[in-house]
Amino acid sequence: MKSNRNPELRTRNFATIQQLVQQMHSPLKINTFYKQAILTENEENRRPGGPGSSGFTFGGPGSGNFNFKSGAHGNSKSFSYSFGNPSSKSESESSFGHGMSDMFMNLIFGGGKKGGSQFESDGFGGASGRQFGSGRSTPSHIQAVNSQLYAKEIADQGFTWLLLSYTPAIKGYHVLESMVEEVATSLEGAMKAGSINCQKQSSFCKELGVNPSRSARIFVYSYRGSDKGSLVEYKGDWEPKALKVFCQDHLPRFSRRIDVGNLDFSLSKEDLPRVLLFSTKKDTPVIWRAVSGLYRKRILFYDAEVHDVSNPILKKLGVDALPAIIGWLSNGEKRVLRTGITVKNLKSAVSDLSGLLDSFEKENKKAVQARKSQQKESEVNQIPLLTGSNLDSLCGERTPVCIIGAFRSLKGKEKIVSILSAVSLEKTLTRQQNQASGTGDSISYVLLDAKKQQRFLDAMDSSGFKSKDKLIVAYKPRRGKFATFTNELTTEEVERFIGSVLNGDVQFSKIRQKPYVE
Repeated sequence: MKSNRNPELRTRNFATIQQLVQQMHSPLKINTFYKQAILTENEENRRPGGPGSSGFTFGGPGSGNFNFKSGAHGNSKSFSYSFGNPSSKSESESSFGHGMSDMFMNLIFGGGKKGGSQFESDGFGGASGRQFGSGRSTPSHIQAVNSQLYAKEIADQGFTWLLLSYTPAIKGYHVLESMVEEVATSLEGAMKAGSINCQKQSSFCKELGVNPSRSARIFVYSYRGSDKGSLVEYKGDWEPKALKVFCQDHLPRFSRRIDVGNLDFSLSKEDLPRVLLFSTKKDTPVIWRAVSGLYRKRILFYDAEVHDVSNPILKKLGVDALPAIIGWLSNGEKRVLRTGITVKNLKSAVSDLSGLLDSFEKENKKAVQARKSQQKESEVNQIPLLTGSNLDSLCGERTPVCIIGAFRSLKGKEKIVSILSAVSLEKTLTRQQNQASGTGDSISYVLLDAKKQQRFLDAMDSSGFKSKDKLIVAYKPRRGKFATFTNELTTEEVERFIGSVLNGDVQFSKIRQKPYVE
């Protein structure tokens, strides 16, 4: 640009910008800088520059351009400079000629070639993260969000999203977009970023309650409060570090922090596997919180703070290096999933852990299936099928009460077996206590294939209960009486019915004839 070749003008412009940039030594000043940039971006047309005034704007996210205006009203001139873009000219060849890129980035973000302040990604072992302010040469991490994508990938998916709502011409859009991408890049793997164009998606924005008014707005889809996610608006300073802290605070919290001295992961009443992270972190690591959200309905998460593998409990568990992850299948079997974990970055760590947890979940599903299969066999063997050969011993006159589970289908049989197995176990304990004190009678539990043994039910009632797929019959052989339970079968209701039978609170009917089994 011809005007840039004027040494006197270039020096004056540089001095003005240098004075501005050198004032920014704190987050508060950086925040002021962001707001000033937004103000200039939106008002420069209305404030074209009075006598002796000057203004500046960014050239837009990812452009690496810095625009400077100077001059009196009606005679203003515009100068454009580039910095911080690896694909642009080297710093020594920049239009300033004074290493502007280094100075500008170091003062704003504490970065630059020599390092400086960094926002660390919170790994298990404190691995360093991405450095802010290094320029935006990578592709955008911000996805365009509409109602379909929101429903499919954001709402109740267990993953945290950083969302920017805007209209293209609104105040602060480009600056906030740049800030959102900075944070999304640093937390890549633990969260995603999206933007909602409320000019195109007006009804969707209204439905979510995210319509921008005077400026663009930032929201986090948060799981901090409950298992169900919700949108929480960010109202803090307009600077990346504060926004990142806010985002980390709203990552999922489904991992339960426990004391290493109180571990009890024996048999679980649930079919879900459990995983426990041992780390030196005072708080639950970001990575662990992120995966706990993704698997919150499939795996139970725990974490504990430890500092030495010489701890007897860790030795007993087989932990030889920290951080470490130990897993327990739902049947109580222990697995050492990984020890001495190293983390390159959040994205690769979450991906690696997801693969590890997927494999562990598959192993648990096989264990659950095997356990249920064994349980069904045990239950079937525990509740005998009524036949002609065992009728007298199980439901003969020497048996005060015979509880009969009648079924007509395989599904009905499985339901009856499950309920009677649970009830008979509970009643057996009570019955044994009563018999020891001489106050109880014996009860037998049997299955009846009603499809094959219809005459057995016909002997009790003329209807033969043919319309019922499954039912419970309480039969008193000595007295030749019976009572039936034909309501919705649940363990609680059947247990209540049997309790009423034993207490004499159920009305019995006389059988038509003595039942028999073919």
